[in-house]
Amino acid sequence: MAQSALLDPRPRRTQAERRDESARGLLRAATEVIAERGVTAATFDAIGLRAGYSRGLATQKFGSKQGLIEALIAHLHARQDEVLGAHGVDAMPGLEAILTYVDLYLRALEQRDDNRAYFMLLASAIADLSALRTAFAASHERVEQRLEAMVLRGQAQGAIRRDLDADAAALMVGSLLLGLSIQCLIDPDMELAPIRATSLATLRLSFAATP
Repeated sequence: MAQSALLDPRPRRTQAERRDESARGLLRAATEVIAERGVTAATFDAIGLRAGYSRGLATQKFGSKQGLIEALIAHLHARQDEVLGAHGVDAMPGLEAILTYVDLYLRALEQRDDNRAYFMLLASAIADLSALRTAFAASHERVEQRLEAMVLRGQAQGAIRRDLDADAAALMVGSLLLGLSIQCLIDPDMELAPIRATSLATLRLSFAATP
């Protein structure tokens, strides 16, 4: 036993690393269960079973359904930040940053369960007048602030029309993405590629400063 351990080149994971791995596994399982079977199906039993852990571990990690959903929102934001960071969106000129943000978002909407799960949770929170609406409001405010910063950057660079209200423009872009996300729940077979192309062309035409 000792000899085989010495021959194993993999470093032993720390307790913190194991905790992080189990939390990520549970959040990934929650996303899959919600996307496939709906919000009410996302019990700690179902999530633990999907992740290969016990129900008790899910309860220990998140405490309650609300704790799980708040952790899931934070996890999805972290995933989005990773994608945007990998594409250098925050360092792009303002107009191109907005267009790239929208392009990446709509491509992800076609390919991943993450967005589907997020908006299923959002729809459920609104329908039930849940206290989780506050968490979603904060999430959307964060997105709006990011988009507003892009608009302001583009205006300062002369690429975006200066007569646009930056806050209203950011809210409009966010609402476009929100509406398309909800529409995808209603019509999962919707063809997003032409909508993505039209959205990008319309935003460029509407936002770009006249030479």
